[in-house]
Amino acid sequence: MKTKQKIMVIYGTRPELIKLAPVILELQKYPEDFELFQLATAQHRDMLDQMLDIFQLKPDRDLNIMVPNQTLDQLSSNVMLKVSEIFTEIAPDIVIIQGDTTTAMVSAMAAFYKKIAVAHVEAGLRTGDIYNPFPEEINRKVVGTLANYHFPPTMTAAENLKKEGIPLERILMTGNTVVDALKFIEPKLDGYTPRVQLEPGKKMILVTAHRRENFGDPMENICKAIIDISERYDDVEIVYPVHPNPNVREKVFNHLANRDRIHLLQPLNYIDFLVLMRKAYLILTDSGGVQEEAPTYNKPVLVMRLVTERPEGVEAGVSKIIGTNQKNIVNEVSRILEDEDTFRRMSRGTNPYGDGQASQRIRKFFKSLELD
Repeated sequence: MKTKQKIMVIYGTRPELIKLAPVILELQKYPEDFELFQLATAQHRDMLDQMLDIFQLKPDRDLNIMVPNQTLDQLSSNVMLKVSEIFTEIAPDIVIIQGDTTTAMVSAMAAFYKKIAVAHVEAGLRTGDIYNPFPEEINRKVVGTLANYHFPPTMTAAENLKKEGIPLERILMTGNTVVDALKFIEPKLDGYTPRVQLEPGKKMILVTAHRRENFGDPMENICKAIIDISERYDDVEIVYPVHPNPNVREKVFNHLANRDRIHLLQPLNYIDFLVLMRKAYLILTDSGGVQEEAPTYNKPVLVMRLVTERPEGVEAGVSKIIGTNQKNIVNEVSRILEDEDTFRRMSRGTNPYGDGQASQRIRKFFKSLELD
């Protein structure tokens, strides 16, 4: 009988590593129980490397698959072939993946082909619309079908899994590991000089927008709304770290470059981003992770999407879905800037996403499994 579980943790993007790093660090504390192997696909090269440095982690194998402006079919086939080769070589007992990326979905499929057990961190998020977000909604549904063990972050996510027929003994509600990650990083933020120095007394709006379903006209609407806001409020400065995807950068820089009180930044490392988040008055985003992080710092979040797989923030009153209509974005931002009661309600809610103990719960779950 085996005395250790051979566990492979796979990550390819910055958000994946942010949420898997606490799990890796927790499992590393127990070498008598777990033989750990880290595999990086490097779906996002530079942004992943930033997180490896922050958490002081080093993958055992790095596939380095990123190609500029790669298509989903190119990425998927590349991940499938290379990850499958590693599975044959290493033969893990369990593969841990996170979230809804192409790396996660294809790795789950490759593990299924090899009859390797899959554990899914941040399982059960659903919007019910296969094209929003795209391709993430289908990615996580595929993973949900293939996974053996499901770690939903919230009761809502756990209920989604139950409705899909997942047996209760394969579901463990853990909380979101991003809260664990923020607790780990928090000491690094104090005394850290932010990348942008704003004028005293200005309110800062932090913007992130990069999702595929917002390419094209939605991104143009977002940019026009940002211009309207900057022209309407001279006491507001807008900070926008621009995603490296050419579909985002071209549109954003064409519309927003060289405008007063709009600061377009290169992609930030995570610490820089969190420092800005703590200083922000409100956050305008289409990101999933930001919806989970911002409540930790009591920041109102306006979600520029049609639907969200993270309804807990909306239900708690700390975030609001506003879509990508130019006029609606401006109106919703104006409401928070001008109405103190609205700002206070959204900035004083509690974080519905976790208590910082998710990684410990996951480790204990693995420890409880019987080894063959």
